[in-house]
Amino acid sequence: MSTELRRLRNYIGGAFRDAADGRTTEVVNPVTGEAYATAPLSGQADVDAAMAAAAEAFPGWRDTTPAERQKALLKVADAIEERAEELIAAEVENTGKPTGLTRTEEIPPMVDQIRFFAGAARMLEGRSAGEYMEGLTSIVRREPVGVCAQVAPWNYPMMMAVWKFAPAIAAGNTVVLKPSDTTPASTVLLAEILGSVLPTGVFNVVCGDRDTGRMMVEHETPAMASITGSVRAGMQVAESASKDLKRVHLELGGKAPVVVFEDTDIAKAVEDISVAGFFNAGQDCTAATRVLVHESIHDEFVTALAKAAADTKTGTPDDEDVLFGPLNNARQLAQVEGFVDRLPAHARVEAGGRRVGDKGFFFAPTVVSGLRQDDEIVQKEVFGPVITVQTFADEDQAVAYANGVEYALASSVWTKDHSRAMRMSKKLDFGCVWINTHIPLVAEMPHGGFKKSGYGKDLSAYGFDDYTRIKHVMTSLDA
Repeated sequence: MSTELRRLRNYIGGAFRDAADGRTTEVVNPVTGEAYATAPLSGQADVDAAMAAAAEAFPGWRDTTPAERQKALLKVADAIEERAEELIAAEVENTGKPTGLTRTEEIPPMVDQIRFFAGAARMLEGRSAGEYMEGLTSIVRREPVGVCAQVAPWNYPMMMAVWKFAPAIAAGNTVVLKPSDTTPASTVLLAEILGSVLPTGVFNVVCGDRDTGRMMVEHETPAMASITGSVRAGMQVAESASKDLKRVHLELGGKAPVVVFEDTDIAKAVEDISVAGFFNAGQDCTAATRVLVHESIHDEFVTALAKAAADTKTGTPDDEDVLFGPLNNARQLAQVEGFVDRLPAHARVEAGGRRVGDKGFFFAPTVVSGLRQDDEIVQKEVFGPVITVQTFADEDQAVAYANGVEYALASSVWTKDHSRAMRMSKKLDFGCVWINTHIPLVAEMPHGGFKKSGYGKDLSAYGFDDYTRIKHVMTSLDA
């Protein structure tokens, strides 16, 4: 007997609606590998409607005071707290993540980040007004850019939606947001929550696939396109946006080096690095995926890391003993399996390296050693629960290996030598350098990378500034 699938809908202009042409896609629960819902496969008519709604709402929202925008976002944060269990249930069904960790590790930072940007709305700063030419006074206005087309990824659907809409709306912009086609459920619920607080058209959600995202970026209405996703997707967005010179904000892939020196507390480092590498099944652009360990402690470190991997559990959302759930989709499972299947002969799988079970998309926590700098698994983003290990002889070689990839988002250094930590933080070509820790994020500090990890910042006042534009106003004192 077939089970009727839940129907998710777009949220456009304050109302839920199906795709104009009625097309849908199935949404699959990665724990079971079976569909549980349908979502609109939005086309040009749906994108047009959402952009029109956002454009109509923009003048009114732009002209609200910072205090009014702050008040609205604080109400949104309160509403998310009140409906946290509904959001957790939707996110868990979206992603297969452990329920308890979703409750403790995602809802609190989401709420905190919204409240941070609510405060940022009232803290715009600029250079002082002054007379830089005789008889003329100059002032600088900081204004919202307009309608923002935003595309969120599937690894943290709820939290990445917050990273997108919170700074944009706080700055006075209106938003059309597309969740990933594999994880729309929690974003649609967020639309219901935001819609109960914000004026009609300020926040819109359009579900769909890559073509839907392309239509949003290429649409004439948005002044800005923002995406969190793969390098390939970011390049396509940048190319599409270049046709009419839209502002672009890109947070793309990562291949974070974890540089472990010989004076490190091995037990403590292994404990923290294994969590930072395997959390969320390694589906995190800042995950501790690429360990570079000093040759003098390599064997001891690898043995300890392999044991930590063997002791780490993956499983279903209600199992309280698991660190992570399944990979998000069948395509991602095949990608991770492919990296392991193609390992060179000199590589050694110290732990894991295999699919877990025959239902859903689970993969065992994996450690691979014996690798060289030019190996595919070292150079390319796996985006799975896989930690690679290389050795280095000295500080210069560690820096060369760490920087020797196309990504430049996050990194960490593990040492008791403060001077060395400071030297490494200067030399590492990454948007974030953690010292003796890996992966903590706070709303007050910027998150974003260099090179093929993209440009622009999420979180912090820098992320807020990205959603504003600067205008010079000069007035004559003689008029």
